[in-house]
Amino acid sequence: MSSARRVYLDTGVLISAFRGEDELANRALEVLDDPDVCLVLSEYVRLEVLPKPIFHKNLSEERFLQEVIGVSECIESTREIRDQAFTLACTYYLNTIDALHVSAAIAAKVDEIITLENSTKPMCNVREIVVRSLRDAG
Repeated sequence: MSSARRVYLDTGVLISAFRGEDELANRALEVLDDPDVCLVLSEYVRLEVLPKPIFHKNLSEERFLQEVIGVSECIESTREIRDQAFTLACTYYLNTIDALHVSAAIAAKVDEIITLENSTKPMCNVREIVVRSLRDAG
């Protein structure tokens, strides 16, 4: 069994890795390039990040995202994930998509979620799983 750390990436990390040219982008790219990390994404990530570059025909962004998605473990949506997302949203005042991401990460039994959310945001208050903000790194 692999000793790689299983990490669920929030969509902001992927978007920053492609578009950014600042310290946050560098931190995001470090996670993507870390050979000791097994990337885990969900169908919700795909739904959140791909439609805009496809619609706007931004082929380089689409290729980048498809490549990351292609090398990542993909968690499919289930009734259990959606039900737990509702409970998490009610408990922590999460927005819909963040609740789905957190629930998918819990279902996937990842080691942590990495996000660009500020540590004061509701997602970072979830106690069922480790949530680490790249804004706090460094």
